[in-house]
Amino acid sequence: MPPNQQQRQKCWDSRDRFFACLEQNDENAAKCQNLRQEFEGCCSNTWVKYFIRKREYDKYKAKLETEGFKPYEGKKT
Repeated sequence: MPPNQQQRQKCWDSRDRFFACLEQNDENAAKCQNLRQEFEGCCSNTWVKYFIRKREYDKYKAKLETEGFKPYEGKKT
């Protein structure tokens, strides 16, 4: 059964608190462990995976927009 409106809102609020904690603590997940547990408890596993992947993608996209693409400069043979 899909989550109702209150359950979805609780999930989104816990997600926002967890992500805000990560930003305030320079991505130190150890300082936000209790908020991560709340986030995982309020949201389905698939939603947790989706939100985390989307956040990582958005951070990567923002980095590309500010720093530009930097090709790998490994060993040249």
